[in-house]
Amino acid sequence: MEIHSLYGVSQTVPVDPTARTREDVEAQQTVVAAVRALNKSELLGSDRELQFARDSQTQKMVIKIVDSRSGDVLSQLPPEQVLRIMASAGLPARR
Repeated sequence: MEIHSLYGVSQTVPVDPTARTREDVEAQQTVVAAVRALNKSELLGSDRELQFARDSQTQKMVIKIVDSRSGDVLSQLPPEQVLRIMASAGLPARR
C-alpha cells in the first residue's frame, strides 16, 4: 500500500507493503490509518500531506510534508542532503 501524493514526483520508492508477522501487519495498518486520518483532517493544511517512503539508495525511511497541488517537498526527515551523503559514503543500510 502506497502513502504518497498521486501527482507528485519523488526520488523515493513506496514502503514495502509485505509485512513479516501478524504484529507487523497490525502496526502497518495502524500507521496507514493514522497517516490517512491526519491527511484527511487537514491538520497540516488543506494543501499539504504527510508521506512515508523508503529512500531507494540508502533504504532509510523518509518522512515528508508535501504540497499536494505542486508536489513540492516542504519538509523532509532526514534531509535529502543527509541521504545523499550516506549514499555516497557507502554507509550500510540499516532498517
